Amino acid sequence: MKFDYDSTYFNPTDVLECGQIFRFEPFKEGYRVYSADKDCYVHTEGARTIVESDHPDYFYNFFDLERDYSEIIKMAESFGVTFLTEACHKAKGLRLLNQNREEMIYSFIISQNNNIPRIKGIISRICAGLGQKTDSPFGDFYAFPTSAALASKEPEYYKALGAGYRDVFLSDTAKRIAAEGVSHLEDMNYDELRKTLLTYKGIGPKVADCICLFGFGKRDAFPVDTWIEKLYHEDFGGTLTDRSKINAYFTSLFGAYSGYVQQYLFYAKRANL
Repeated sequence: MKFDYDSTYFNPTDVLECGQIFRFEPFKEGYRVYSADKDCYVHTEGARTIVESDHPDYFYNFFDLERDYSEIIKMAESFGVTFLTEACHKAKGLRLLNQNREEMIYSFIISQNNNIPRIKGIISRICAGLGQKTDSPFGDFYAFPTSAALASKEPEYYKALGAGYRDVFLSDTAKRIAAEGVSHLEDMNYDELRKTLLTYKGIGPKVADCICLFGFGKRDAFPVDTWIEKLYHEDFGGTLTDRSKINAYFTSLFGAYSGYVQQYLFYAKRANL
């Protein structure tokens, strides 16, 4: 089954290359995207972006297609920040994804102090080793492992797959989630969720904010990394050096739209749009 959407506000490259997702690859005329135990093929034909999948409802929500991003851009422009306005115009096709919560927890633990090709490689090897082989119209693939499967392995297993010092974080966090689940996290507000995530081994402030934003839909989160710190100093004229204070600066400035703004700014700075 397939559906389509206005490509002005749904550009697969903008959506997938902005650092919020790691399980995708070039495929045919576009990309093949994986989430948990599902996949889709997304590509653009003229003025429309096409999504093909056996799970259309899942990916309609995954790509946040109920939300009107022209309104998000108008709101972002209303802040009167030149760099942000320019970023929105150059990356109109960017959307924030609604991703699998557990997958995001493990993925962003792996992401810390890491580069994207290496992150993708580690995740791919973990899926191949512990994920269930899954049928798809686009070819078999390995699902992201369940927490129970991840918890069955000790740190040395993850070290052998290239996780480095994150091996203990993955093993310990998987054991905790396998025992507790994540449903108790779902109704927390951003501040409560962030505080709770910081109690998981291997989750610091930036990783917690990424999980809040990309896994739990907390659009008032604003992850601060090297790129955000750079643009804060270069494009906002900021003088703060403490990332927690930089985070507070941006969240106080952009409020409920912080997560959207963060992605426009991050993508534009990193891609040099």
